[in-house]
Amino acid sequence: MKTTNPKGPRGPRSQGPSGRSEPAWTKEPFDPNAPYWLWGVHAVVAAIQNPRRKVLRLCASRNGAERLPKTLPDGVQLELIDPDSLAGQLPAGAVHQGLAVRVEPLKERTLQELAAPAGGLIVMLDQVTDPQNVGAAFRSAAAFGARALILQDRKAAPITGALAKAAAGAVELVPEHRAANLSQTIERLNELGYVTVALSGDAEARLEDVLDGRPTVIVLGSEGKGVRPSVAASCTWTVKIPIHAKMESLNVSAAAAIALYEARKALDAAKAKQPADQA
Repeated sequence: MKTTNPKGPRGPRSQGPSGRSEPAWTKEPFDPNAPYWLWGVHAVVAAIQNPRRKVLRLCASRNGAERLPKTLPDGVQLELIDPDSLAGQLPAGAVHQGLAVRVEPLKERTLQELAAPAGGLIVMLDQVTDPQNVGAAFRSAAAFGARALILQDRKAAPITGALAKAAAGAVELVPEHRAANLSQTIERLNELGYVTVALSGDAEARLEDVLDGRPTVIVLGSEGKGVRPSVAASCTWTVKIPIHAKMESLNVSAAAAIALYEARKALDAAKAKQPADQA
């Protein structure tokens, strides 16, 4: 494992509301085309092992370096730095676990590339802006084998270090697609042969009653507002996950995990019933 140990100055920093200093660049508008930092063991290891991800810098403390693979991919060189210097590269409060990597954004793929021909599961998030929830949705999508996660190109959390940390490496495993109009995207997915299922606590139909093993898109909205009516109207079904009357709703990431589990179970059951030459 090749390493360097630079002792250059830290980048410019400004005082954050927590009292800790934070990088000046976190104050700037997010640029989806600019390089950014990822941190934490799972996020970093997944990033450097993703052949689609361009790595610009890999930084680690001595303890953090022990958590990396023994052999790094070609072109990736490790920089050993002390924990304080590592923290100095990142936003205030970033729990880096001794590892951080600066990367180029992943090249976005088209809806046709990700969804055609119809098959498996896709997740769609409607105006979900909290990076922890989006990260958790990525993690559930990866756990249940979803082929893509679709978000709006605005009013949706961008891929950042905090989101990638919450996703535990899943942003490298589940391709994302940013859509300008979710209703039109749903209509295209319907045309491709997907059953599109919006979740709403006010729906009468239950999730398990509409899952029949066909390719499925699970559509979830932000907490509070839920899936917008115009988006839900484009879906094949609007359904609910039955919960106890004492609780008003589920967190969007919890709802995503439940819905994906049920959808995966229905897909697997349908596949098991197919003749061996069609499975």
